[in-house]
Amino acid sequence: MEDSLRQTLAAARCAPDRAGPLAGLLGVALIHLALVTGGGIMLGASFPAIAPGLPIAIWLNSALTAGVLTMLWMRGRRTFGHARLGACNAVTHLRGSLACLLAMPLAAPDALADPRLGWTVFGIGLVVLCLDGIDGWLARRAGLQSAFGARFDMETDSAVALLLAVLAWASGTAGPAVLLLGGARYLFWGATFIWPWLAAPLPERHSRKIVCVLQLGTLLALQAPALPGRASELAAVLVAALLAWSFLVDIRWLGAARAR
Repeated sequence: MEDSLRQTLAAARCAPDRAGPLAGLLGVALIHLALVTGGGIMLGASFPAIAPGLPIAIWLNSALTAGVLTMLWMRGRRTFGHARLGACNAVTHLRGSLACLLAMPLAAPDALADPRLGWTVFGIGLVVLCLDGIDGWLARRAGLQSAFGARFDMETDSAVALLLAVLAWASGTAGPAVLLLGGARYLFWGATFIWPWLAAPLPERHSRKIVCVLQLGTLLALQAPALPGRASELAAVLVAALLAWSFLVDIRWLGAARAR
């Protein structure tokens, strides 16, 4: 009994304190909230039709921060294991915050017919996707890799994909197939409530990463006004088929692992 208590106390002393990462995240979140607010005001001034979408962007940014804070508070000691947040996770939060600005045109989808707004959306999306390669590099360089960081990065990618897909559909650039392209991750997550074995950890797979890059790259390309309509629809359908194949490969592996 005494040995068990001693081991528990020792583990508690060794466990990283969550105060540092939580304080760091709050500081980063306040800076990014100011960035989203200022950026949203500038977008609204340049494109008055989408100005009513600013509260949507701010709400999404606040929801992002609340979700990450909750995940860090509840699972931080088990999935993070570091005493500070690090620039890597700050960059991931920045990606999510910038993506919130992409929701503003949804307040007035007809405004997306303006090529200037289309290229603005494309530019914001391009910055978000370029930053995707930086957060992982920063984590490796600083020795701050963690299950929390990997999950944060994945969920940010999923949210960006969904926003880009909804924009492409709302603007008429692509048909309903693009919603499958952007929402497949959430459909899979929903399926885990029906078939819990789908929530088991998956091994790394190079082809999955390639399909993810194609998914995000295609969704970004669909925002460019210069892309012909038929090419947009064909690209969305082909990459959606590739994404479906990738999920089927994972489902097959999970089914086989369950049977073992």
